[in-house]
Amino acid sequence: MVDPLCNYNVLESIFSYLELNDLSRCSQVCKSWYHFLNDENSDVWRWHCLRKLPKESVKSELLSSVSTYKTKLRAYLHAWSPNDCSRNVYIKPNGFTLHRNPVAQSTDAARGKIGFRQGRHAWEVIWEGPLGTVAVIGISTKEALLQCHGYVALLGSDDQSWGWNLVENHLLHNGDMQGSYPLLNNAPKYQVGERIRVILDCDDNTLSFEKNYEFLGVAFRGLPDKKLYPTVSAVYGNTEVSMVYLGTPLDG
Repeated sequence: MVDPLCNYNVLESIFSYLELNDLSRCSQVCKSWYHFLNDENSDVWRWHCLRKLPKESVKSELLSSVSTYKTKLRAYLHAWSPNDCSRNVYIKPNGFTLHRNPVAQSTDAARGKIGFRQGRHAWEVIWEGPLGTVAVIGISTKEALLQCHGYVALLGSDDQSWGWNLVENHLLHNGDMQGSYPLLNNAPKYQVGERIRVILDCDDNTLSFEKNYEFLGVAFRGLPDKKLYPTVSAVYGNTEVSMVYLGTPLDG
């Protein structure tokens, strides 16, 4: 009879060398493997996390909302894309934070690596520098522009993007202001460093926001049946914005 601990150690060693897509398939082989890989803090996920994430990010306060190795790894795989952003933006070594270079008369945007067309998804956005005159968070398709001349609300300037301007508390889409948001009397302005939770419901075709764990209401309805990406646009030189993907939002 084989010692169960021996089996565990063998599986752990084998799984640590597999690609993530292969691990997903392995979890469907049998109940034993499913439960094994369902432990999000196991050495398997720890090894994969440490291999892929920059060392400075693993125990960073930035990832305080994702507590397990598996969720940290998932957040990294959904972070800002260095290949899908304005030329005036670069992604910092931590992999989660974008930096806008101080370029005059330019508005610059960045998208996440992965877009969504099905299911419900949540991520946090943390603006870690000055907002400037315009600072917009939201979503866009791949067709939306990522750079333009002047200081404008780029995200929400066309029919391929939807955004909330944190400076004026306005919703923007197709070049028009869609109203004030949130619908509160004397709604407080965003304070640098606050975490805003963005909630995209591809089943209900809605986009909503939370701040300080308070649900602010549905911002946009009737979103198209297209792949939609986390997006921000900024105008202030040297400002920084981080994004942490959380997964399926918790109801209530």
